[in-house]
This record gives sequence, C-alpha cells and structure tokens, in this order.
Amino acid sequence: MADEKAPSYEQAREELTEVVRRLETGGLTLEQSIELWERGEKLAAVCEEWLQGARVKLAAAMARRADPSAQPDDAPF
Repeated sequence: MADEKAPSYEQAREELTEVVRRLETGGLTLEQSIELWERGEKLAAVCEEWLQGARVKLAAAMARRADPSAQPDDAPF
C-alpha cells in the first residue's frame, strides 16, 4: 500500500468489513485466504493510524478547552 494513496478511515473500514465477510464465508483457497488476511491486516493498520490521529487531535482540543489561555505553537496570533 506504500505506492497507493491511503484510503480514508471510512473506505478502509468498509473494505475491512468486506474482507472479514469473505473470510468468514469460506470457500476460498488457502492462497486466497492468506492474501485476504494480509489485506485485512493492512486495512486494520490504516484504521488504527486514523484513530490514533483523531485521539491526538481530540486530546489537544480538550487541553485547549481546559486551559483557554494556552495557545498552540502554530497559532497565527
């Protein structure tokens, strides 16, 4: 996925859901199952990156709310 544009959280989650559904349905060869599993792992990592970024932004927003006098380092004023 390094060469591809990273999908949005929603796109990655939707595709991951489809991967899980296909794996649970069965009827795949071992090779197909392994390929799907690997794709699922990559998608799960993308989702985790998005969620971690959201956690950081949320923590920063909550910190600013708790201390309104604090300005972020990149504040324009």
